[in-house]
This record gives sequence, structure tokens and C-alpha cells, in this order.
Amino acid sequence: MSSRASASRYARALFDVTAADSRAEVDQELTAVAEAFAAQTDLQAVFANPSVAPAAKQAVVQAVIERLGLSTPVARLLTLLAQRDRLGLLSNAAVVFHERVLEDEQVLQAEVTTAEPLSDTDRQALQARLSAATQKHVTIMPRVDPAIIGGLVARIGGTVYDGSISRQLERMRAALSSTID
Repeated sequence: MSSRASASRYARALFDVTAADSRAEVDQELTAVAEAFAAQTDLQAVFANPSVAPAAKQAVVQAVIERLGLSTPVARLLTLLAQRDRLGLLSNAAVVFHERVLEDEQVLQAEVTTAEPLSDTDRQALQARLSAATQKHVTIMPRVDPAIIGGLVARIGGTVYDGSISRQLERMRAALSSTID
């Protein structure tokens, strides 16, 4: 079983035991803890090292829980991962939990790539159009890539809407080359 699939099981369990009104807070806390753990390369090395006893890993996790004053759901997840020597799944579990929270709130994330940064007005207008098209609330994660020349590329889930000038030029080139051949 892949680590993403294993992490998904833990994230689903955390989602199921977390009250609906506190999921956003748990999501923020879990993401912050996962990022903090990922930033500590020494800590990652300890958690990944099979020669370090699971009890020692559990003690480290317990100290982190107490020092940070983590909420009960996040503390229980960390404790469970430490007991099962699966702390390497924390980052993936945080990502999957975040995705579940967004899905529950009917929020879609759109990765929008443009040649130049979007103005706030353009970003809000695009967000409104994408929300209307998908019938869900859409949040935009902007990216800038001058290679697309102009227009934009929007990726929502597995669907890509490519309205870039570079793509239109590719289509024109293919059409012209097929008529010449």
C-alpha cells in the first residue's frame, strides 16, 4: 500500500472524529505541525531511522505535543503515528485532511497560471467565473509563467482549461503543418 493511501486512512479517521465546527482549526494546526516537522531535518532523520526505538520517538512526539499545547485530535493522531512508527506519513496525512476539509466545505482549489501576476480585480473576476462554472466556491492559487506568453491556464482538480497564447500558437502550427504535408 502506498504511503499516500496509508496517510489517507489516518486523515479519514481524523476527519471522522473531528467535530464539523472545529475541522478548520484542526486543519490549520495539523498543517502547521506537519510543516514544522518537515522543516526539522534532524527530527525527520530520527523519525525515519529504524534503529531509533519507537518508544524514543513517542517520547519526542509527546514532548512536542505538550510544548505546543496541541488540540486533542491532532495530539491523538501524532501519538498514534508515533506508536505505529508511521510518523513519515504526517505530511501526506495533513495534505489529505486539508483536501477532505475543502471537499466538505465544497471549496475547489484552482491553480491559475498567467504570464504576468493577476491584479486583485482580475483575480476576483476570475474566481467568480470559475465559481459560477463549477457551482462551488473556488479559491485561486496563482502562478506566473512567462512561457505561456498571455492568457491563462486553469487547473481545477483533474481538469485543465488552457486559454494560453502559447497553446493557441501550437494549435495553429499543427493546423498549418497538416495542410502543408
